[in-house]
Amino acid sequence: MYRHVEKVAQEIREGAVSVSTLLLAFLWSVPGTLQEDLLSKMSAPPKSDAPLITFNDLAEADAFVFGFPTRFSMMAAQFKAFLGATGGLWRTQQLAGKPARIF
Repeated sequence: MYRHVEKVAQEIREGAVSVSTLLLAFLWSVPGTLQEDLLSKMSAPPKSDAPLITFNDLAEADAFVFGFPTRFSMMAAQFKAFLGATGGLWRTQQLAGKPARIF
């Protein structure tokens, strides 16, 4: 809501890029789960300018660092929905062996 996770992600990205001129690091967001009219009624802050990640982006990446806010020690519903939809990538082993971290 206050973009704390996005700020941390930007710092992680900048740190990763600073150690290697060959490294490409991208900052993406996941699709939301609430409709725009409901977000408006909730006076939600504007969405991030980061592009939405696709399953193809995941398949092409060499590694991942995922960040998301928590609600009662659970990952955000938006990220849970996105991760839950990656079953096809796991079934075809497109994500196997790729290092991943979360914050």
